[in-house]
Order: sequence, then C-alpha cells, then structure tokens
Amino acid sequence: MNLWQVPSRQSIPEWFLALVRSHITDSTGEYAAQLLWQRGIQEPDTLTGFLSADVYQPTSPFAFGQEMKWAINRLKQASETKEKITIWGDFDADGVTATSVLWEGLGEFFPQHLQLNYYIPNRFTESHGLNNLGIAQLATTGTKLIVTCDTGSTNIAEIDYAKNLGIDIIITDHHTLPEDRPSVVSIINPRYFADEHPLFHLSGVAVAYKLVEALYQTLPDIPQQPLENLLDLVAIGLIADLVELRGDCRYLAQKGIQQLQKQTQNPTRPGIAYLLNYCQRSGDRPTDISFGIGPRINAISRIHGDAKFAVELLTSRNKNRCKQLAEETELANTRRKSLQKNLTEDVKKKLTQIDLSTTEVIVLDDPQWQSGILGLVAGQIAQECGKPTILLTTSQEDKINELTPLARGSARSVNKIDLYQLVASQKHLLHRFGGHPLAAGLSLPIENLALFREGINQQLRQQMAGTEFRRSLVEADLLVTVSTLGQSLFRELKLLEPCGMGNPVPKLLILNCRFEKVWNNNAKDFKGNPVQYIKTTFELWDKTVNEGFPGIWWGHFKEEIPDSCPCDVIVELDYNTFSKRYEVRLIAIRESLIDTQLQFIQNEAHALLDWRNQLPETSLLPDYKLLKHCPTNWDELQKTYRQIIQQKEKLALAYSLPASLDSQEIWKTTIGIAKYLSRTQKAISKQQLKEKLGLSDRTLALGLATLSQVGFSCKEGHQQVQFKGSAQIAPDAEQQIAIFIEAVEEEQFQRQYFCQVPFSILREMLTQATN
Repeated sequence: MNLWQVPSRQSIPEWFLALVRSHITDSTGEYAAQLLWQRGIQEPDTLTGFLSADVYQPTSPFAFGQEMKWAINRLKQASETKEKITIWGDFDADGVTATSVLWEGLGEFFPQHLQLNYYIPNRFTESHGLNNLGIAQLATTGTKLIVTCDTGSTNIAEIDYAKNLGIDIIITDHHTLPEDRPSVVSIINPRYFADEHPLFHLSGVAVAYKLVEALYQTLPDIPQQPLENLLDLVAIGLIADLVELRGDCRYLAQKGIQQLQKQTQNPTRPGIAYLLNYCQRSGDRPTDISFGIGPRINAISRIHGDAKFAVELLTSRNKNRCKQLAEETELANTRRKSLQKNLTEDVKKKLTQIDLSTTEVIVLDDPQWQSGILGLVAGQIAQECGKPTILLTTSQEDKINELTPLARGSARSVNKIDLYQLVASQKHLLHRFGGHPLAAGLSLPIENLALFREGINQQLRQQMAGTEFRRSLVEADLLVTVSTLGQSLFRELKLLEPCGMGNPVPKLLILNCRFEKVWNNNAKDFKGNPVQYIKTTFELWDKTVNEGFPGIWWGHFKEEIPDSCPCDVIVELDYNTFSKRYEVRLIAIRESLIDTQLQFIQNEAHALLDWRNQLPETSLLPDYKLLKHCPTNWDELQKTYRQIIQQKEKLALAYSLPASLDSQEIWKTTIGIAKYLSRTQKAISKQQLKEKLGLSDRTLALGLATLSQVGFSCKEGHQQVQFKGSAQIAPDAEQQIAIFIEAVEEEQFQRQYFCQVPFSILREMLTQATN
C-alpha cells in the first residue's frame, strides 16, 4: 500500500506573500506562496530570479573551464583547415534536440552537408553511445572530428578506436562520468561540477547549447542567426529528459518556452508547428512538451529505430517536407500508444507469476517484446509496484557472436534508488550498459539472465538491510476542495512553471469526494481512428460544489474507479487547449480513509486510528484526540494511549516523520545556540530548544549536560535555560559528545520506526498495554 503525505500548512511572512502577489493578478497568491515556501524558495532575490527569467543571471559557458577552451580551439582549428566534422547524437528527445542545436549552431560556422554532418545511431541495431562500426564508417568518408551530444562519456574503448583511425573527439554529455578522463580533446560534462552548481543539472541539449554559446562569444562576427533562435529546441530536450529544472536549466526552459509559443503564431520551424497542431497545444506550457512534442519525437526511434528524420523535422524550413515528416511522426506515436498498452498488459500478466513480497528488483523478459517501448512500460510498472523495474527482450536477433545471443532492455528506478549504481554492481554479467540514477539501458548474454536477476536482487536487499518497512510515498503538495479548482488556482500554480524534476507539477489532495459521469473510450489519432490506448473521463464532486469538475485518467478503465463510495484523490490541475476548459488529471485514488478507517475502528475494543504521515485537518477527526508528536519509545506511546483509554476517548496517530538535521549538525547547532545566548545573555525556553534541534526531553537533557562539559554553564529556571561561557572543558568532553550524538541517532531511528511500523503491530502492542 502506498503512503500518502501532504505538508502541513505553514505560516507565510506577509512580505513574501506580497512579493508573490506582485507577479499575479486576480488571485490571492496564497497557494503559490505556500508551494514556493515549502520548496525552499524563501529569499527575495531567489524568488524573483525563480519567477522571472529576465532577472536571472545565466552562467557563462566558460564556467566549464579549460575543457570548453580546448573544445573551442579545436573547432577553430577545424574551421581553418576545412576538416570534416560529424555530430554524433542520440535517438531520444534530448539527443535529437541536442543534435539539432549543434546542427544549426555549428552550421553557422561550418557549411552543412559539406564540412558538417550528423550521425544518429539506430535504436534497434546500435543502441546508445559510440560504436566502432559507425566510427569506421565516418572515417571512410573523411571525418576528422566527432562532436558528441548527450552521449560518449563512458565509451572508452570506442574513443581509443577513433583515435587510432585519426579522429579527434569532443564530448558534450551529461551522463555518468568515467573513472578516469577519456583520451579526448575535450569532455564537457556538468557532472564534474558540485551538485549545487547552477550548471550541474544540464541535459544533453543544454550542454550542446553551451558549446554553441561559447563559439558565438568567441567568434561573434560570423553567425547570421541569433543564438536565442535555438532556445525552443533546448526547452524541448530539457523538459522531455526529466532533468531537475534548477539554476540555468530553469532559465533555459523558461526562455525556450517563450520561443516555442511563437511557433503557433509566426512559425520559423514548421515541423514544430505541425507537431503542436497534432497534439492540440499552443506551446506556452511545459506540459505541451512533456505530454505532446516530447513523446512524439521519442516515438520515431521507438517505432522505426532510425531517428535521423527527426532532426530534419525540427530544423527544416520546407513546409511541405515538414508536414510529411510530422504526419509520419504522429503515426509512429499512435503506433507507440497501442504497443505500450499491449506490452503493459503482458507485463502485468507476468507479474502475477512472481512473488513481489520477496522481490526487490523486478526483472522480466520475453522474446516478443519490442525494445523501443520497454523503458516506458518499465517506468509505469516501477511506479505502480514501488520497485525498480528492468524489462528485456530476448528475441535472439542481437548477438555478440553467433553463439552468444543478447538480451537488451531498459531499467527505471523509484523511491530514490540509484539505478545506475545498482546495475553497475552486476557489470561482470553485462555486455553494455549506461544511464543515470533514474534510468538505464543495458544488454547482456541471455545465458546470464538468471544470475543477473538473482545478483541485482541480492545487491538491493543488502542495501536495504536494516530497513524494517518500506513502501512508496505519494506526496501531495496542497490540500484543497473541488470548489478550489479552476482559473484562479491554475494561474497561481502556473507561476511555478516550468515544472520538472526538483520542481514537480503541484499535486493536489482532495478528501472525501465522489465521481460521476465516469466513462472510458479509446483515444483517437489525428485521422479520427481509435487508438488502443484507454482514457477515462469523469466529473469530480464533493460537498463544496453544486457542479462537478471535469477530469481525465489516462491508461485506465472506468471499472478502476470505486463505485458509490467516497474517495480520496491526488490530481494535477491543467488547462485543455482543445476543449478550452480547466480539468484535472487523476494521479492516485483510494477509498476515503475518513469513512473506511473510522468505520473499521468503531468495531475495535479500543478506538485507535492510523493517520500517520497524512497530516489531516483537525476538523476531519472531531471525535479523536490527535497525537501529533512522533514518539521515540514504546513507554511514551503506551503512556499516552493508556491516558486516552482511561478518559474513555479515542486516539488518532496523526504524527509524521519530522524533518531532522544530521546528528553532527545538531551538535554544531547546539553549540552555536549556546554561544549566541551566552554572548547576548538571553534566555530560551526548553520547548524552543526542543523544536529547533528536534530533540525529546531526554536527549535535550543529555545535550545540556554535554554543554556543561565543553565550557558552558547552564542555568535552568522555570522551563527556561540560560548559558554562560567558561574556559573549563572536561577531560572526557569528546566522549560525552559522542554519547550525545549516538543518543540523537538512536532517537531519530526510533522516530522513523514509529512512523513506518505496520499499524497492526502498533495496535497489538498498545492493546496489550491496556490489558
């Protein structure tokens, strides 16, 4: 069962709310302010830069340092010596747009098709990354310099092969780094930066753009087209690749969407204009990419294998040719939807044949599965099952040699598990693999499949050792009612766009609602023909409205919506350009806990309600005493429960796992508070100390005792504490500090336990305490 959680409503400073309101009209701005504050956007400069791309200061491409300078110098050399350059791209949306950016950007400096060409591997026959056959083919046509995009960082053997053929390589990529720097002219990869660097999260297309930007700055008199003309391509790749939209990523996405929406007015890219028309979107929203353009570009290689015409679709100015290519793309996407539906059904049948309770990593294979859509279905299964999922095709068409057929497939992660490292732990069984923490591609000899399945499950099992209870967390952002939905809320939520990893689309929790006018049918393609891809439409009602609010649930049947019973739902609010109405997308659904759990509890000998990690509004539980403080031991919890029973009342466990600092940081903070209060001669209440440090009475007392060992005298009054510095430090001070830190870590572990232990265990232990 998934765990649902929504943050408690926080008190927002009036100045912050006023600043948010200045960016929006016809709305109070309260929901937007709540979301921004929750997501750590709490400083005036940070807020302004987040909301307005015109205020943000983008990072120089030369922040990549010597690697960027080496790349620019090599390109200048190629220009002077008229050497042939080939862009080596990739076949997904990030790789295709990155190839397009380099094709147009470098095309300002090198004649296209004469000195500059591009190469995109075939998804079915070559897979991701550099390969020797492709490199040899380029060598025979005279290529002297390869510029990769969205690929190449770990292709050490292929890089050496190219070098032996007299080909230099410039790598632009954002995937996992090799252990040692490869033998290339330059490797421009943001993973060399620290996590908090504004360029760290750049996708492949954004790294390619930074190379072009550096060339524009170095040779400003040559380009004829403005650099900004590339930003719509950058936005498509960034958003489609699901990277964190922070720092320069967010800035480039914001600017790119501004450029993209021009394509529905005076299109300079007819191919993109046709795609927007097919998906019935206007280009002014990130969802126009994530649900419209992105899946269509990805569908080309998923269905055809060869994605070369995708670059032509995005960069050609020939309207007739683009119309033809856009229609082929739309047909490929229609075919993709149908295959995805069938494959999902097939995978779910196989899931019934394995014991998911003892499975940490789902690894399934079939000779009939088409490799192009395995990643899509793996992602869906991972989310539904709460486990990393790897799907492989064993068609025996791929072979290392005549005697060794390969299984090839895709992996997707969940619950913040680093999938790349997990797959890497089994590299001795693999032929090739690559990717990042959330997704990976891999191939391995079919004969190694059983060992791989056993090994990767054992690896994750060892990593999870000591974790007594684990389930998927479904996080909502705001608790709302159906009456809140509509234009005003939509305008507030739009302030946070573009959304993506690190800044997800706001998820809205609605309690105790019902569905009406539920219906499902097949989606239709652009010719009006049914597609084997289900969507369910409905109206959402609750006690706050006299009219239902429209919604849609993609890929699900109407029978999956509970009939005639109250539900809790998590939804995303959207605007349907085609229907010209506001609607919700259903994300998760369950029978309402307000009715189902309360009804169950009434039959218990002693009423006890599990509302942990739900953070309910008090009004929803009028007959229950709420335990909002997470206990740290059984005695504390049992004492509370006995008091409730003696008073003939009912108890709701309404606590959540509190945010806590690292134990070492807690000690540093404790010292800092003591120094400040000693210097200012101010007092502080014990309650304030407990809240600031996240400590219980017991660990706070231990912390105060430890301070007395490291040069502070503590004067305790009526729930107040004052500190005075002294020069005396006890000989065993380090030992006392270690005891305090160990106590804090134990307390944090206990809190985690009491938030995650199954309710059945809690109920049994508390019932025993009263017998």
